[in-house]
Amino acid sequence: MSDYIKDITDSTFQAEVLDSETAVIVDFWATWCAPCKAIAPILEELAEEFDGKVSFVKVNVDDNQTTPGKYGVRSIPTLLLFKGGEVADQLIGAVPKSQIRELVSKGV
Repeated sequence: MSDYIKDITDSTFQAEVLDSETAVIVDFWATWCAPCKAIAPILEELAEEFDGKVSFVKVNVDDNQTTPGKYGVRSIPTLLLFKGGEVADQLIGAVPKSQIRELVSKGV
């Protein structure tokens, strides 16, 4: 996996996202999701670029169904920006790097 993106679970979501002192981008994804795989390299680049300013985590929706349900995730990939334990913004689908960068920048 990545040096900059952490895999988390329903049980670690509170500590890794809601209690985080920095903004967090949460990538809801699945192994079978082609659009998820398409944006993965973009997320990796941005996670390295924003290291120390914004955290990046991934939640596999097949293995962790409580958290996506709680936040109304109905399609993947879904990216949620959390600030202060609250959803501040979101992107749904395989969108261009410029849109993802804009989302991430809102967390700085």
